[in-house]
Amino acid sequence: MGRDEVLGAFGRYLRFERDLSPHTVRAYLTDVSSLLDHLTGSIEDLDIAVLREWLAEQHDAGKARATLARRAACARTFTAYCHRQGWLDADPGLLLGSAKAPRDLPAVLDQEQAQEVMNSAPGVEPKELRDRAILELLYATGVRVSELCGLDVDDVDRDRHVVRVMGKGRKERSVPFGLPALRALDQWCIHGRALWVRAGSGPALFLGVRGGRIDAGTVRRVVHAALAQVEGAPDMGPHGLRHSAATHLLEGGADLRSVQELLGHASLNSTQIYTHVSIERLRAAYKQAHPRA
Repeated sequence: MGRDEVLGAFGRYLRFERDLSPHTVRAYLTDVSSLLDHLTGSIEDLDIAVLREWLAEQHDAGKARATLARRAACARTFTAYCHRQGWLDADPGLLLGSAKAPRDLPAVLDQEQAQEVMNSAPGVEPKELRDRAILELLYATGVRVSELCGLDVDDVDRDRHVVRVMGKGRKERSVPFGLPALRALDQWCIHGRALWVRAGSGPALFLGVRGGRIDAGTVRRVVHAALAQVEGAPDMGPHGLRHSAATHLLEGGADLRSVQELLGHASLNSTQIYTHVSIERLRAAYKQAHPRA
């Protein structure tokens, strides 16, 4: 098969069989395109030597360890697919190892800073009401920005204080939220969304100024603007509020498994980083407060 045919078939596999997000599909196809550019022969010539040479080339170009780990994972997915399709006699990806990507501790707000951020969008104009509801819901639930943008009005259960979220891999979960988020959502829906809704708005919970479903870029600008108003707060995006929500839940006594379910992590390993965040914060507090630290 030709290069374009291989990429097209692999892309359809990722979209329709793996059900990966458009962003992930683009990233995988970009990596595979780079691998095929490195391959001098046909697809049948793809072996472990080619894979290692390609990754070594990436390393020499100064790619970060996290990028190399992701590209190695992509290569393994691609060669396994090619082997199942009969394009490769054996799967060379099985022989490919990669160093684990470093797991830097995420920046998080302390609880006082989080409170200030929630109070950073006062006012009664539709945009202010929307921004306040966005901030409250992101921090209350820890949802991803893509999950927030995909919410519909009917996904919010006001009586049970629960929002239905469609997460990665089309996995649905229910996430609780508190009274501040409920009040902010009510204010937005009654006094803000009602003024912005248009014929093409559909059921989207959060809207842009032209009445369409809000996009991730707009949500990021809302979060950055709110954080800029809080002295000492780290500059981070919506994912920073997700990190902060998880950390504050653990600090408040929530168990790790519950936090895993709330965040929609497939593996507990992804959630365990927040225990390290809490420990580091405890160490910092100890060092500052204890006379013999």
